[in-house]
Amino acid sequence: MTAVSVPPPTASRNKVAVFLDAIKFEHTIFALPFAYLGMILAARGLPSFVQFAWITVAMASARTFAMTLNRLIDRHIDARNPRTAGRALQRGLLSVRDMSIAAVVSGIALAVAASQLNDLCLILMPGAVVLLTLYSFTKRFTWLCHFVLGCSIALAPIGAWVGVTGAVTTEPLLLGLAVVFWLAGFDIIYACQDIDVDRQQGLFSVPSRFGLARGLQIARACHVVTIIFFGAVGVVCGLGVTYWVGVMGAAGLLIYEHSIVSPDDLSKMNIAFFNVNGFLAVSLFLMTSGDLLVGWFFGR
Repeated sequence: MTAVSVPPPTASRNKVAVFLDAIKFEHTIFALPFAYLGMILAARGLPSFVQFAWITVAMASARTFAMTLNRLIDRHIDARNPRTAGRALQRGLLSVRDMSIAAVVSGIALAVAASQLNDLCLILMPGAVVLLTLYSFTKRFTWLCHFVLGCSIALAPIGAWVGVTGAVTTEPLLLGLAVVFWLAGFDIIYACQDIDVDRQQGLFSVPSRFGLARGLQIARACHVVTIIFFGAVGVVCGLGVTYWVGVMGAAGLLIYEHSIVSPDDLSKMNIAFFNVNGFLAVSLFLMTSGDLLVGWFFGR
């Protein structure tokens, strides 16, 4: 009988850690708070535990699916970019087979989660998969790629709302639009560091098309629109003072983000991209939760 080679547990654990780093799993913090925001607004408080669990699975698996496909589809482009040439797939720490299996598994997990929420979630899921897949190709033909990415992340609050209510209404669409422009704005900022490489490879982005200064102006405009849509969410959902304090805090964070990045100085890119936006997502979710709690307490 031929012996079957089984990798040692340590090697398996290391590969999982490498994979999670490769897809930047920790960046789920950008989308997950907005998924929970859509969830609690739909429930006007806490949903059932089952809904919470399957929304969490759906969100995590959708992002894993999208990021894994992105790494696969862009692997040759990333290999030619000094900023991304050291990623796990380019260094051989993960194989195309590894990433393909992960994409299939996460796609199945997304389908299962959608089926456990309600019929509308399952019906809409194929469209979400198409959008999650499309993003990785858009930089090859349009500078609007940042907005396609924003639409992909906007699926989080919209999908969570549908997961709770089984319906698409005005409220989640307004929240989704806020997320579209928020994400597009800071993705444009992030793309500024790849402007030369994108132009050399014939790739499209707002900075490569319009230049650094104009690109940052467009990012600022996106974030002004973001705050307008957050305000619209507050009005339509009848939210109170605590929520509006959260929106003002989000506006302050976005102002700070733009104050530390300029065409002449991109050295604070990681602070602007990771720290500020992660804190914005979490803090707005917490302030909205607090507002709903206050409303429940006072019978609003």
